[in-house]
Amino acid sequence: MASQPPSAPALMRRPPACGDLLPIHGPPSSNGRRSNLFYRPSPQLAVRPLLRDDDGWENWHEVAIKLRGLQPNITTLELWRTFSKEGEVNRIEIFEGRSGRRDGAARIWFRPPPVKPFWQAGVYWIRFSEYEDAIKLDINLEENRKQTWVTSPVNATIRYPQKMALHAESLDFGCWYNQTSMIAMQTTHATSVTPLSFQLDLQRKRIEIDFVFDLAYAHAHNKNILPGTDQYSQGYKSINEMSRTERYRFHVPLDQLQEIRIADCDGDKRSFVVSLGSPPNFYRKAVGQQLESSHTDGNYWNDWDTWFRQTDIVYDPRELRTAPIGLRKRNPLVDIGEWTTYRFVLPSCEHNSERYLKICNALKDHYIKVEGMSLLEMLPRRDPAIWDWIDKSDRSLPLADDLLTDLEGDFVPGLTFPVQYQLEVCISQGYLNVHNLSRKFIERLVAMGEQSALDALLFVAQEQTRIFDPMNLYKKRIAKGSMSRIKIPHYCVHVKKATVTPSTIYFSTPAIETSNRVIRNYMEHSDRFLRVQFTDEKFQGGIYSTDKNINDEVFTRISRALTNGITIGDRHFEFLAFGNSQFREHGAYFFAPTKHLTVEDIRCWMGDFTAIRVPALYAARIGQCFSTTRAINGTRVHIVEIQDVIKRVKAKDGKSVKTNVFNFTDGVGKISEALAKLIAGELKLRFVPSAFQFRLGGCKGILVVSPDAHMWQVHIRKSQYKFPAVHNGLEIIRWSLHTAASLNRQIVMVLTALGVKSHVFVDKLKSMLFDMHQAMWNESKALYLLQRHIDPNQATITVAGMILDGFMKTQDPFVISLLRLWRSWSIKYLKEKARIIIDQGTFLLGCTDETQTLKGQFMKLKPCKTLKEEVDALPEIFVQVPNPEDPEKYMVIEGICILARNPSLHPGDIRVVRAVDNPRLYHLRDVVVLPQTGDRDIASMCSGGDLDGDDFLVIWDKDLIPTKWDEPAMDYSAPPSLKLDRDITNHDLTSFFVNYIKNDRLPRIAHAHLAFADLREGGVRDETCLRLAALHSKAVDYVKTGEPAVLPRDARPRSWPHFMEKEHSPKYISDKVLGQLYDQVERVDFVPCYEAVFDERILRAFDLEEGTLTTAREIKGQYDADMHRIMAQHQIGTEFEVWSTFVLHHAKSSKDYKFHEEMGQISMALKERYRRACISAAGGKEHDAIGPFAAAMYAVTQQEMAAAVAETKEKKLVAGKEVPKRKLNAKSMPLMSFPWCLSDVLGKIANGKPAGMNEGLLLERLANHRVVEETPFAENTNVEADVIETEEGLTHRGEVLELFHHSMPGPSTAPSEAPSSGDSSRPPTREHNVFCSGDFGVKLQHTLALGEDPAILANDAAHYGTLQHTTRKGKESPRAQMNGHLPVLSSLRISDKPQGTSILAPNGICLPPKSTYDGLAGDAEVDLMSFSDSDEDVPMVQSRDKPGIMQHTHSAREKVEQENIDEESFPEEGSDNGTAETAFDALQKMCAWKP
Repeated sequence: MASQPPSAPALMRRPPACGDLLPIHGPPSSNGRRSNLFYRPSPQLAVRPLLRDDDGWENWHEVAIKLRGLQPNITTLELWRTFSKEGEVNRIEIFEGRSGRRDGAARIWFRPPPVKPFWQAGVYWIRFSEYEDAIKLDINLEENRKQTWVTSPVNATIRYPQKMALHAESLDFGCWYNQTSMIAMQTTHATSVTPLSFQLDLQRKRIEIDFVFDLAYAHAHNKNILPGTDQYSQGYKSINEMSRTERYRFHVPLDQLQEIRIADCDGDKRSFVVSLGSPPNFYRKAVGQQLESSHTDGNYWNDWDTWFRQTDIVYDPRELRTAPIGLRKRNPLVDIGEWTTYRFVLPSCEHNSERYLKICNALKDHYIKVEGMSLLEMLPRRDPAIWDWIDKSDRSLPLADDLLTDLEGDFVPGLTFPVQYQLEVCISQGYLNVHNLSRKFIERLVAMGEQSALDALLFVAQEQTRIFDPMNLYKKRIAKGSMSRIKIPHYCVHVKKATVTPSTIYFSTPAIETSNRVIRNYMEHSDRFLRVQFTDEKFQGGIYSTDKNINDEVFTRISRALTNGITIGDRHFEFLAFGNSQFREHGAYFFAPTKHLTVEDIRCWMGDFTAIRVPALYAARIGQCFSTTRAINGTRVHIVEIQDVIKRVKAKDGKSVKTNVFNFTDGVGKISEALAKLIAGELKLRFVPSAFQFRLGGCKGILVVSPDAHMWQVHIRKSQYKFPAVHNGLEIIRWSLHTAASLNRQIVMVLTALGVKSHVFVDKLKSMLFDMHQAMWNESKALYLLQRHIDPNQATITVAGMILDGFMKTQDPFVISLLRLWRSWSIKYLKEKARIIIDQGTFLLGCTDETQTLKGQFMKLKPCKTLKEEVDALPEIFVQVPNPEDPEKYMVIEGICILARNPSLHPGDIRVVRAVDNPRLYHLRDVVVLPQTGDRDIASMCSGGDLDGDDFLVIWDKDLIPTKWDEPAMDYSAPPSLKLDRDITNHDLTSFFVNYIKNDRLPRIAHAHLAFADLREGGVRDETCLRLAALHSKAVDYVKTGEPAVLPRDARPRSWPHFMEKEHSPKYISDKVLGQLYDQVERVDFVPCYEAVFDERILRAFDLEEGTLTTAREIKGQYDADMHRIMAQHQIGTEFEVWSTFVLHHAKSSKDYKFHEEMGQISMALKERYRRACISAAGGKEHDAIGPFAAAMYAVTQQEMAAAVAETKEKKLVAGKEVPKRKLNAKSMPLMSFPWCLSDVLGKIANGKPAGMNEGLLLERLANHRVVEETPFAENTNVEADVIETEEGLTHRGEVLELFHHSMPGPSTAPSEAPSSGDSSRPPTREHNVFCSGDFGVKLQHTLALGEDPAILANDAAHYGTLQHTTRKGKESPRAQMNGHLPVLSSLRISDKPQGTSILAPNGICLPPKSTYDGLAGDAEVDLMSFSDSDEDVPMVQSRDKPGIMQHTHSAREKVEQENIDEESFPEEGSDNGTAETAFDALQKMCAWKP
């Protein structure tokens, strides 16, 4: 050593100079203690360049040595402790043989290479505390792996080293003040601990910056304590408790870097200035115990495990424990989230080097602008004053002192919360910087008034560009914003959203979203709700789990947000709860309480959850209230409690026998057709769905249209009732729809294992690609595909309607752009997900067979000998979907099918079933009906599904039917949950939320399963894949059980197939089916069609007035602003993606399938909102009003686009070069989707049809559904609105709805043979033809053949009204005549009441007996289901023989004996008070009525 090192205080007084020697703690010795201090020279004197052409090991990027002779129980920690004294250990790997046992060998990597060649002797002695003698190891240097070179993306003849580094003297953190000035908020200097390095990694496409930070020095500097003063010495002593020097690193992805500016500094120095739009990832190097904890008992260790993610760089981390999350941070040493401009000062020896030129050229070749600056002014640190002017969050409530302070101080009063929120939106998104905001700007904003101030700030958010001088904003002409001026749909609400990342928080302009139960109930406080989502930094997607603790600070920040809340202006938002879908996407709702409404008040209103002691289940039940729903107002619902159909089956589990419980009706109830029509009308559907996913109080699941439910009845099963909750009306989430069937990677792998050949998938993929390309020019092919490849949002149906209207033939730019986008979107998922569309298949909502006539899955007692026996043994399903040849008609699928759910990982997840024709199920469309019979329900065999809203894939394509049909299904029983012995607290909820994010390994398990299924010969049958399938099931249940799934090390792939596109991970080229499919597809970039000519049929249709054009132009400006906000919030590139929901790229905060669903709601709300606004501006829906206005919307869009296209052909000078005045891309061109909010009107105008909107929709011929008939009950004044009727009485809106709190009979069991119809809560009954004769001539017949809809007949008969009809002969009733048709009644019940025999007609209406039929003659046909003379239902007599007179019970018994039906179902003969006898007597009396 040349000299003694300076003292520690001296080191803090100045930055280190060249040649200074600084203390470094040595690595721990073998006994775990740190060695004495040793010294290294500073970078400029002793640091070797990382890249030279020499072949000596000293110049290698890294050095690897191999050891032999290790003990079997050696650990990576022991090796690290031993070899760290030789240099910086980067990785350690202990080898195992094929048997899985260690073979005594290991490899250790050093990066950079060590100082001494300690391996040259070939022997190395080590001593561990547990061994008395030293151990001799064989050691040798492995040959250098050649430097990895990266080819230039612009010139294939140029190659760059994989990594190139520069060493800087100092690093400034700050932000741009203007285009030429940077505020340096913090500075750190190079030390000898490690160089302050700027390294370009071309393999990982990022820049890596390493630096060391003296926190005590920075803390003193922030407090303006100058070095060398007594105050500094005293201050240093006072802060010495937390004094430390930390090593940090951050990464800058090249795709987030647009330019690097170069400026000269004092002397011969030069600086790199890097400015980012979002914060990079910061890491801190672990030391001491934290470092040693990174070593586990495994065979592999990486230095990367010692770098811990950072959310804040502060002097005292304890100050963060109680701090809320917000834009304003208290006392940061480095504000990672805000100070995103960095200046690297390079000494002359660096910027004059060859490496410097290589780095600059490589950056340019990767499309990063590297430009010099003539002037760079560095401004000193100054804290922004704006928070002192507008932030009232720290003020106490005694207002007298505050008012006095406001008058005397700098506080600017009058900034309302909506304005302050939008201001923080602009600040958080980087459009305004706090250092540029002056007091004058705030005062001017206040003086404008709330609405004008909002318009100005909305304009800033819409422009999405940094404004350096905010005062210039007041000079611009700002259009009126649309957020408050255009009425939103009644089912929507403006929702504020915050995105919390590890380093900052982003606020979004309030977006229009479909509301939920909670917000609807507290609508007057809707602006106090805040949707919060926790993600990684911008453009990086969600936060993922890790087995290491390197992300602990990220999870701590999430916990702080949930515990301490979020501050916006003067409002403090507290954690409220999270919806089930939100939870999986790491989101939650917060609420800013008032004096009279707290988060606890809201939770109490949601329901009574005190009986739930499992935090995960508690959270799931609360989440029901936050489901996005459409409220059906003005309904009176009569709830009938019915039981589930449950089967208990004993099965061997090893040596023991366990009882499996299978619920065949889990989550499915019934709804009357009348109520279904009412819902369809409220939702403005063109058809009556067969099933609805719903919420009703504490009930959830689906409701299926059933003849068993009458009038306003809803039948609820116990599996659907989750908790007592305040009744807030019937709520609909979604409804049954037919969508295109598609495969995915998991299903392809399972089908391959079940015998489907690889060429089948390849052929179908090639056919799909050919058809997609043909559809771009062939109109017939485009229509064919669009009508069959129906997406969940049914956007393809809309596009098909546009083609039918001739817009593809005229090459309208918007329609052609949509077609191109649809192709790019389809091909993207074809390559990335193997999403092959199957024409002979569909995705449907699952429901149950209430008639119990479908055959279920039975255990085979003996193997089948013939194919017919195999087919007959298959379980049955019923599927009725639109006929592709005639979309207005439906077809029943028959034959062998496969049934599956997503995801399918286990070979038994895909079931082979038989679709059958069943007339008793004809009323069910666009659903797959599963049997209630068998030994196990089919739904649970399909990936552990149920019937509370699960979608099922049904495919009847013969090419995809497996050769193996009887694959055993996996046991999907959820693991037991850990129950608490106390009530659930808010802390339990927040802890579960954080632990779920930290331990949610579902994506990792799914990826590991896919990789092993491709790698192993057994595919999905491989033992590892079967283990991963079970782990996947456990991970799915984690959300309700709270038990996480742990991914073992031996189930983690070491390499990945190339089709999984795992960057920076070892990969191999897969030659199996998924690799073949991946290689067949080339992505197609989406290029909008801006230069095409607009349709002259619309432009020439009307003589448009200037006033109409002006109004249309104003509304278009508001529409464009809303569209831009949606695009910015979700990071979507074009308006076409939002409008059609064919999104190619988004923020990745939600999974693709979930985001597609969310975008459907957002897009629908946007179009509905402006559709209504345009109708209002036009003056109505009639042709003379809406026609010219729609044409004006189209015309103003054409004018804007024509002007913009013209500018793309003009030139302007920029830096002496001619460039286009406007670029022909989505960022520069105006929007054109606005007029297509009225796509149906434009189609009528183009085809010369009246443009009125009261004639039915153009797309009815493509909708594949029946048109909704107007329900006669919709305007029934006798119906009390929003009332639920139960056996206990009426429950009004706002009252707690409790069900199943009384004792009920035991659950029904699924019979082994075809059972009876009706509710499962009734004794089994069968319906057959029964004919009775009498003077009146009443005939009871099973089949409905004549007459009107029973609901129409019952209209005037509600609540004991009078039935009105005529006879078949046409004789008019005294009451009314219904078109001369014979009335037909459904579900007739006959009972013997004290007042006389009465009839319970359709939908629960009671009709008086004889007086109803006065004046009638002739026959009447009715449908008899069951009858009784008491409160209990009894079975109906069954007979299939010839018609006969039914006069007494003896005749009934004779018929029973003829059918060999179990006699125990009927009363004993001769019983004095037999139920069946008195009922038959009543029926006989009715048959004897005469006019």
